[in-house]
Amino acid sequence: MPPNTTATTGDTATTGAAPAKSGRKKGRKARLLVLLLVLAVIAGIAYGGYWSVSAVRASLPQTTGSITLDGLSGPVDVKRDGNGIPQIYASSDADLFMAQGYVQAQDRFYEMDVRRHMTAGRLSEMFGKSQVKNDEFLRTLGWQRVAKQEYDTKLSASAKSYLDAYSKGVNAYLKGKSGKDISLEYAALNLTNDYTPQQWTPVDSISWLKAMAWDLRGNMQDEIDRALMTSRLGPQQIQDLYPEYPYSRNKPIVQEGQYSALTKSFQQSAAAGTPVGTGTTTGTGTNTGTTGTTGTTGTTGTTGTTGTTGTTGTTGATGSSAGTAGATGSGTSGASGSGLTSQLGGLYNSLDDLPTAVGVNGQGIGSNSWVVGGRHTISGKPLLANDPHLEASLPGVWYQMGLHCRTVSAKCQYDVTGYTFAGMPGVIIGHNADIAWGMTNSGVDVSDLYLEKVTAGGYLYDGKVRPFKTRQETIKVAGGAAKTIVVRETQDGMPLLSDRDDELVQVGKRATVTSAAPDRGDGYGIALKWTALEPGASMDAIFALDKAGDWKDFRAAAAEFDVPSQNLIYADTRNNIGYTLPGRIPTRSAADDGSVPAPGWDSKYRWTGYIQQGELPYEYNPKRGYIVTANQAVVDKDKYPYTLTTDWGYGTRSQRITDLIESKIKGGGKISTDDMRQMQLDDSSEIAKLMVPKLLKINLSDKNVRDAQKLLEGWDYTQDSDSAAAAYFNAVWRNVLKLAFGNKLPKELRVKGQCLWVDKIDSTGPVDDNTKVRECGMRAADQAQPDGGDRWFEVVRDLMNKPDSDWWKTPKQGTRPAANNMDQLFARAMIDARWELTAKLGKDIDTWSWGRLHRLFLKNQTLGTDGPKVLQYLLNRGPWKLNGGEAAVDATGWNAAGGYNVVWVPSMRMVVNLADLDKSKWINLTGASGHAFSAHYTDQTDKWAKGELLPWSYSSKAVDKSTSDTLVLKP
Repeated sequence: MPPNTTATTGDTATTGAAPAKSGRKKGRKARLLVLLLVLAVIAGIAYGGYWSVSAVRASLPQTTGSITLDGLSGPVDVKRDGNGIPQIYASSDADLFMAQGYVQAQDRFYEMDVRRHMTAGRLSEMFGKSQVKNDEFLRTLGWQRVAKQEYDTKLSASAKSYLDAYSKGVNAYLKGKSGKDISLEYAALNLTNDYTPQQWTPVDSISWLKAMAWDLRGNMQDEIDRALMTSRLGPQQIQDLYPEYPYSRNKPIVQEGQYSALTKSFQQSAAAGTPVGTGTTTGTGTNTGTTGTTGTTGTTGTTGTTGTTGTTGTTGATGSSAGTAGATGSGTSGASGSGLTSQLGGLYNSLDDLPTAVGVNGQGIGSNSWVVGGRHTISGKPLLANDPHLEASLPGVWYQMGLHCRTVSAKCQYDVTGYTFAGMPGVIIGHNADIAWGMTNSGVDVSDLYLEKVTAGGYLYDGKVRPFKTRQETIKVAGGAAKTIVVRETQDGMPLLSDRDDELVQVGKRATVTSAAPDRGDGYGIALKWTALEPGASMDAIFALDKAGDWKDFRAAAAEFDVPSQNLIYADTRNNIGYTLPGRIPTRSAADDGSVPAPGWDSKYRWTGYIQQGELPYEYNPKRGYIVTANQAVVDKDKYPYTLTTDWGYGTRSQRITDLIESKIKGGGKISTDDMRQMQLDDSSEIAKLMVPKLLKINLSDKNVRDAQKLLEGWDYTQDSDSAAAAYFNAVWRNVLKLAFGNKLPKELRVKGQCLWVDKIDSTGPVDDNTKVRECGMRAADQAQPDGGDRWFEVVRDLMNKPDSDWWKTPKQGTRPAANNMDQLFARAMIDARWELTAKLGKDIDTWSWGRLHRLFLKNQTLGTDGPKVLQYLLNRGPWKLNGGEAAVDATGWNAAGGYNVVWVPSMRMVVNLADLDKSKWINLTGASGHAFSAHYTDQTDKWAKGELLPWSYSSKAVDKSTSDTLVLKP
């Protein structure tokens, strides 16, 4: 630590606090002992030195006493509670954000450093040649270049000053420190290379928004999957696997109001709850008050007039996406051709290899957020809950903290607390003194893939060859020679992703094309159009949200939130609730619904513009008194002319939350903070409610299988970790999906290493050639299909009305019988599930439990996954046996194609009480610290796994009462 400090590390002072006395303390001591032994051996034998206990602990942050920081204008207090969560108090905005940078770096700098290297395409500088391919792909996307353009040309002067102050704080922490002083991981890296952390910049912070947007980018994966399916499935079969959104059963977010073609705006009905206070306009030029009457009356015919656009949206929104796939294929280069399959398979491999930022490479990302108005709550004021579902990581993606001005004024404007991203100033989700807000991924389609006819001179566009824009990127490699690549972009800024994969160089060798498509030559390239590659001002939105005082301020702040597009819910202390959909969302021509890769050589497939902010759906004080967002459709397609996406989540969680709220408020019932927490923990299986009555009617001859079947009798459909019934049902569900669908999908979608004998495709042999070929799956276990999410719930729900569908047919395997209808396939799945669990859990069904299958392992995202085994042991934690499941409200997600382990989780949970903010509750997946031997590395995880929440202090009095350590940062 720098010489101007006046106290030793504060962690020793807090070890007596309750959070430090966890059942895992012995585990930490054991790991510390192992670490010391290992480091002593490595250092003594290989490097002629040693790392002592003090070296291991050197990176733990100072949390008491005082530290002098150049650049502060006045003293800053950093008050940490027993879980190490900091609340910062300053007298100016600049000091507040500088202190935020310093404190986040204390706890999480290694995580921040890895993140900025990922977003900049510089992972090879830290981890060597294994990351070159990733860096090539990330440099091609150019996130950091766009972030720099935002800083230089788009952000307000105040936002830039806050970013500068934050960077100054991070760099004040780095000053005078070597890598091993910062984190244990640097000590390990220094064994293989001489990497030294660089200074932090504002662009490093902004770039993280691009990583967020990438993982929340919408339906790109579905776009790829639909095209890949064409190698083995026909249009109707693909349509079966992408059913209509069930609007009549699972309600959309916005239920009051509709689009007015007359005013070209979305307007809420005057029958909705009367707005309270100043929230009658959006602040973005769109009326949300009395003009709503005009918007709702007389618009049925008007909206019908815009039916041209609406018809396009309706077509793309549903199973006709498969037909769209066929249609695109007929007008382009063989959406059904093996060349395109090869292209997209190669592209998928590139995407799959990328490190994830906050999600599972765009897969399975969901979230729950809902708000209940005061007339339905015990307190008489709103309650707001949020739990984003993201990839499980260690440390967790969120960092809890408070940013408080001692006196809120023009000089110091913030008094906000909540969840932040280490590496970015401001609070992303949380509350201030007046309002609270939450987020879920909207899922709107903001990215499209284009097939490009590439020639020696460029690419074909409307019959003419246009030259690519090119730039050189040099990738430095730790322990190796640098590599220079050339990035190609279309004239309108679309990077050519196919340049970044060896398989994509040989494009479309055998692709079937029609006369409407250009000659394939050496094949087609794949380019990406994505809103996040255009400079925006999302950082301004974050700072504006943090100080918003009412609905008008909130909507104005949301209007700046270009990417990623999120569902934003709102509550305030004046008893108002609301929802708004922000974001830069493209409009498309009637020829393209964004569901499959489009022909890049034809301008009619290009985006036609963006939906204006005033046209985007919102809701304010709805009559029902609550709003639920859980990745369902935003608005009924018949009330909105634009296609927001063809791939919504199917609303299973949102409707379950709605049902839970309705059951509570029925007959005038009131909801408490703890009721909201209990709703977050609901682990009911909606697909089990549909299937179990059918499964119980199946006649089974094997007594062992019948014994397993009996577990389902009287089961309440909850997926508690100790439930044998939940274990068996989920195994049956997994096997139903595998037999009915998984074994019929192309290899590009199946689990890597899963090999099947299948019919040949694209064969030129005789028609009576029945020779089978052996094909092995190509996808990671947590990415493969069918993943078992609520899209598959809808697929199975629809097909259960067609018991003789070909989907229910599967061949005999060994002694396992063939199936020719639904009942037979269900019987086969029950047999397979019984013996799968016998192999995994033992023959005695009394010992079975869902938690033995459904486990969470927390892994350090770099050395904890690919480092030496001993480092993995030191850095990783778990397992935890979890309740919940796929598409449950308690969404501890698992991939049915790959296994039962937990893939994504509620990354945090919070409930904000607008009647008394100090009675709000929160929890994080892991802990405040990124240091493996800190008491706060995973000190919240046990409570999180049990569904508990921590007190969330906000007022200065409550914060002082909960403070364990105080650090003063002095100018």
